[in-house]
Amino acid sequence: MKKKIGGDCILFTFGGIVYGLIEILWRKYTHWSMLITGGLCFIVLYKAFKKLAEYSMIIKCVAGSTIITSIEFVSGCVFNIIMKLKVWDYSRLPMNLCGQVCLLYSVLWGFLCIPIVFVCTMINRKWKL
Repeated sequence: MKKKIGGDCILFTFGGIVYGLIEILWRKYTHWSMLITGGLCFIVLYKAFKKLAEYSMIIKCVAGSTIITSIEFVSGCVFNIIMKLKVWDYSRLPMNLCGQVCLLYSVLWGFLCIPIVFVCTMINRKWKL
């Protein structure tokens, strides 16, 4: 049990830091809520990609995009709508859902899942978290 919690903490921290860095590279800034969102995303992606190990990269990317978009939607509802932190607003982009997620970023998350799959596979082989 301790190993599982420790492994999840490592995955959460890694995901949060990388997600924050991606935000900084893309938007030139980030917000603490993105570190939480990124940490949650990486834990769920890691576990999903372990279960999808035998599936094609396309299936993994679609699953990954769906996972990230779903977590971003919930995070957006909590941080942007309920807490009114105004971290992001996609309402001006086409095919958005309540301004919290949009098709463009869902597609981009799908492509980003390619290196994420490799990182998750490497972590699993080396540390079996």
